[in-house]
Amino acid sequence: MAAPFDLKNDGVVVIIGSGAGGGTLGNELAQKGIDVVILEAGARHEYEDFINDEWDSFAQLAWKDKRTTSGDWRVAKDFPNLPAWIVKSVGGSTTHWAGASLRFQEHEFKTLSTYGKLEGANLLDWPVTLAEMEPYYTKAEAKMGVTGTNEWPRLPGNNNFKVLKAGADKLGYKECHTGNMAINSVERDDRNSCQQTGFCFQGCKWGAKWSTLYTEIPKGEATGHLEVRPNSMAIKINHDASGKVTGVVYADKDGKLQEQKARIVAVAGNSIESPRLLLNSESSKFPHGLANSSGQVGRNYMRHTTGSVYAIFDKPVHMYRGTTMAGIIRDEARHDPARGFVGGYEMETLSLGLPFMAAFLDPGAWGRSFTTALDHYDHMAGLWIVGEDMPRAENRITLHGDEKDEHGMPVADVHFDDHPNDTAMRDHAYKQGSALYAAVGATRTFPTPPYPSTHNLGTNRMSEKAADGVVNKHGQAHDIKNLFVSDGSQFTSGGAENPTLTIVSLAIRQAEYIAKQMSTKTI
Repeated sequence: MAAPFDLKNDGVVVIIGSGAGGGTLGNELAQKGIDVVILEAGARHEYEDFINDEWDSFAQLAWKDKRTTSGDWRVAKDFPNLPAWIVKSVGGSTTHWAGASLRFQEHEFKTLSTYGKLEGANLLDWPVTLAEMEPYYTKAEAKMGVTGTNEWPRLPGNNNFKVLKAGADKLGYKECHTGNMAINSVERDDRNSCQQTGFCFQGCKWGAKWSTLYTEIPKGEATGHLEVRPNSMAIKINHDASGKVTGVVYADKDGKLQEQKARIVAVAGNSIESPRLLLNSESSKFPHGLANSSGQVGRNYMRHTTGSVYAIFDKPVHMYRGTTMAGIIRDEARHDPARGFVGGYEMETLSLGLPFMAAFLDPGAWGRSFTTALDHYDHMAGLWIVGEDMPRAENRITLHGDEKDEHGMPVADVHFDDHPNDTAMRDHAYKQGSALYAAVGATRTFPTPPYPSTHNLGTNRMSEKAADGVVNKHGQAHDIKNLFVSDGSQFTSGGAENPTLTIVSLAIRQAEYIAKQMSTKTI
């Protein structure tokens, strides 16, 4: 039974956000007997409440608060007030994700050493290595039920995968399979196995896909050491004269401001909201925002180099049946500068429902070419490109000078320009994806631009030296010992892989560190 904690209890760890990072950290600490309060801006929707309809699900789960955009990215033109799709609900983006769970490769922790200095890119080696992360990857895979690990079988391939695999074979790709997915392929953890009913992004109504909403959080609550407060929007982090953080001011469900006192604060609100909160917590002691002596808070925003390729075939495919991300090709994830870019990318099957396909195939388009494509929706196969984009100091989250939200907090402005490396990688991926489908008889192929729904990373990066980033190898702020970052914003670089497994692994590792520091009274 979750125990409610008093607002004046200054012995608790306050975590802001309940997704892959925050929800995992909360449970891990609670299992160690540490009292935790999670503040979640969104409501609590249990999995039986999920809606298998794309737009209605979006209305239920998405963070729809206004943002502004700038930069040359296509998203700024198509979706200027919704540049990134994140979730505002208990469980965060683990309620709305495909489930792909991949380990980073060794070179991706050493981008500066491997790629060298790249003009226009703010490359930096991570302060952790793959070898250090491997035990935590193993723990995360076991916790999440990742297929293809721990002798759990991979999920079956749907028609969309069968088309992908046939094309991969024709192009000579060797590493093509149904993925490493945090979706039960067998009954485990008191949850169903995958029933292949589709609508995987919209929240899994079977509870087969891992989500902190119905795994980590209930387990943490059962200890009596975890309280989750939905509809609690963090506004500002307070500190004392020495600079130590002391509590979090948040707006409750009625819009009334409350302050939860804290021994430790961990920020896990996503790569847009986390820097927004730190920047909004400025004071005379921290005039540029909390943990920002380096000036790096909000900088190095990454969202992966993405795009999609869809193809039409003579025979029906029905790509929307079965899991959304039903297969992957990993051959192009290697680092091979001979292709004209550093880093690599994955190709992952992707199906959008008809409403989303109409919205995202070519935003703003109309006419015969567009309508005939939609007419052949049931004959379509599709894949998504996800590759390592370059961190750039200029790509950043800032506070808008005039626009404020309902609580009077400045909205986030999201600035992003593609690096030439990103463009070269995307063009290569479009070419390979089109060739793959052409090789198996596609009658039409069409690359589509990046969606607003993607992986948000960076903005509070890890670094060895305080001058280069915001947090150390444990996600602990360089400037403030009892302030942590626990989400994807701590990524030093983005890798080619979907980030959730790494976020969860870092949270498990961080919980160990926090517990040790608390027991020795170092923090």
